[in-house]
Amino acid sequence: MKSISISLFFIILLLSCSVEPEKISYGQEACHFCKMTIVDRQHAAQIVTTKGKAYKYDAAECMINDMKQKSDTEIKFHLVNDYTNPSVLIDATNASYIISAAIQSPMGANLSAFKNVEDANKILAESGGELYNWKEIVTKLN
Repeated sequence: MKSISISLFFIILLLSCSVEPEKISYGQEACHFCKMTIVDRQHAAQIVTTKGKAYKYDAAECMINDMKQKSDTEIKFHLVNDYTNPSVLIDATNASYIISAAIQSPMGANLSAFKNVEDANKILAESGGELYNWKEIVTKLN
């Protein structure tokens, strides 16, 4: 009986330590960086630290600017909303990005993220702009 209790304790401990993104409550939560209410389901972003703390942003540019205050080693996930699939968070480091005056983002950088480059190129052909990968967009905004 004692070994079952100990096993259950460790299972609960392991499950409570999982590091996962949190759901964004649109219209209710404020951006960690600029303090604006997060309402745009196509441009929101999130950082999750290795300790499980989630920082939510109204735009990818807020997340990138806030990264200057955080060590790369403390960040477990960089996430952005997929422009073509609103409210769905994707890995920001593998996303493709467009800066296009035809697509306004909450903070005015006109930055949108896409899960795959094919979707980005389709929107780019329709709206114009410039295509970037993660490293390029971080460098551009810094």
